[in-house]
Amino acid sequence: MFRQVRFPVLSFWKVVSLKSMARKPGSSPSAIKSRAAKTAAALAPAGGAPAATVAAPKKRTNPVQFFREVRAEARKITWTTRKETWITSVMVFMMVVMASLFFSAVDGLLGLGAKALLTFAAG
Repeated sequence: MFRQVRFPVLSFWKVVSLKSMARKPGSSPSAIKSRAAKTAAALAPAGGAPAATVAAPKKRTNPVQFFREVRAEARKITWTTRKETWITSVMVFMMVVMASLFFSAVDGLLGLGAKALLTFAAG
């Protein structure tokens, strides 16, 4: 009576092979390893030893040098102006009011729906 329709189903392996056919050139595992090796060689120290095996001891900074660096970093901070702070505060306040109105309306609608459903079920 009803005719069964069969849809072609791609197996996981067919999808994987289709994805591998669409790869960009140079994205094979051997090409990626080759690029990684070249990058590691370029970033290695001049002595030829890999960076992972050479652990340089940390140089201790005295408190005076530390506070000099802190002051230098603090000078880089850009503070907002009074006008920017005021505008941002007003925008936040408006968004809070809009969100509270929205959630109050949704809560009221859901409350009315639940009340109507309960009166219909009880009546």
